[in-house]
Amino acid sequence: MSTEIVETNPMRALRIGKVVVNMGVGASGDPLDHAQTIMEQLTGQKPCQRFAKQTIRGFNIRKKEPIACMVTLRGEKAETFLSRALEAVGKKIKSRSFDKWGNFAFGIKEHIDIPGTRYDPVLGITGLDVMVTVERSGYHIDEKKHARGKIGSNQKVTPDEAMKYISKKFGIEVAVANE
Repeated sequence: MSTEIVETNPMRALRIGKVVVNMGVGASGDPLDHAQTIMEQLTGQKPCQRFAKQTIRGFNIRKKEPIACMVTLRGEKAETFLSRALEAVGKKIKSRSFDKWGNFAFGIKEHIDIPGTRYDPVLGITGLDVMVTVERSGYHIDEKKHARGKIGSNQKVTPDEAMKYISKKFGIEVAVANE
């Protein structure tokens, strides 16, 4: 009887909270501009720049120099992009890509592997990282200003629940990694 309540309870339903797409170029100027153009073509949103935290002389990187760009997608845009990005990796994710809160991340070596993307010789080819947050309703109660609360242990997403949800929703295979 309790399993029926869990399945029909809308507060227990999982969803994609956000998808963060990151391109680390390692240099400012034209490479970063090309990466931002590619990111905007892929996601349909204008990316924001990320800056170096420290100076690394060997790589000619100065502190506070823009070296990467990222976009946060939510809602329908997030799910659409995620389904395309999962096709680029062959609809397979390793189980070790999931953290203990049910979030997962994967990398795409070449952005032209994403379906619907064309190669532009001016922009070149870059890789990108995709980070996905899987959550339940009420997950942000600890971030509110008024009537803040704690997230109960049964409301947190486990890696197994996230793996089942992602494989069912997007039709992917979660490969068990030998560690």
